[in-house]
Amino acid sequence: MQSRTVYTVFPEGKVKALTLSYDDGRDEDRRLVSIFREHGLRATFNLNSGQSETDPRRIPQSEWNEVYSGFEIASHTVTHPSIDRCPLPYVAEEIIEDRKALEAITGYPVRGFAYPNGCFSQEIISLLPALGIRYGRIVGNSDSFAIPDDFYRWKATCHHNHRLIENAEAFLSIDNTRHLFLMYVWGHSFEFSRDGNWELMERFADMAGGRDDIWYATNIEIADYLDASRRLIFAADCSFVYNPSAISVWISSGGEPVMIPGGETAKL
Repeated sequence: MQSRTVYTVFPEGKVKALTLSYDDGRDEDRRLVSIFREHGLRATFNLNSGQSETDPRRIPQSEWNEVYSGFEIASHTVTHPSIDRCPLPYVAEEIIEDRKALEAITGYPVRGFAYPNGCFSQEIISLLPALGIRYGRIVGNSDSFAIPDDFYRWKATCHHNHRLIENAEAFLSIDNTRHLFLMYVWGHSFEFSRDGNWELMERFADMAGGRDDIWYATNIEIADYLDASRRLIFAADCSFVYNPSAISVWISSGGEPVMIPGGETAKL
């Protein structure tokens, strides 16, 4: 019988990951992106293609590729309606047309989504896979570092105004290799200017950024990686494993990290 324990791990054998998500594409994203880049943080920015050119408070589309380079751009619908009150064909159009506009700028498939105004329903969730959406971020605070059971009801650990430093301290202090841990922070960048608390994010970035024991990733990178890890095909005795996905996946075998390159088989 196989005596070595085999675990799913994040890249390079890490068990902790950190991701952030910010909505609406407001001008304050420039300062927020600068903070993230300085500290090596990765984030997703959820944008409304129908409001960026009419609202002077938002970053114009012509600057998106430069401002958000290296981060994920995700959908937030075209016009930001409360979609739980809208007919499903209207919801589908809001998402598909936003995807089309964002993809024409980014040049990659946009598969992430944040529910505008935090509004969703089971009918909308059931619609999302057919619209090419892989995950949907809801609002609220879980105060948890657990991997989500349902990526279409993905609740963050906390809004940055909700126990951010306390949650960060708890996350950073974790010393446990038996589980995977994910800290997820969300919000709107304009809130830092409104509330006069930019130092909160700067303090968090100083604490949580640039650490060797954390995988920094965008929302879609988290979802894609975990999807790929679940597609690994193991021999019955776990002596080797085949990775049918395009991206490389890491496992821990007997406490040692092992990378399984995309499309390859690795001996354990």
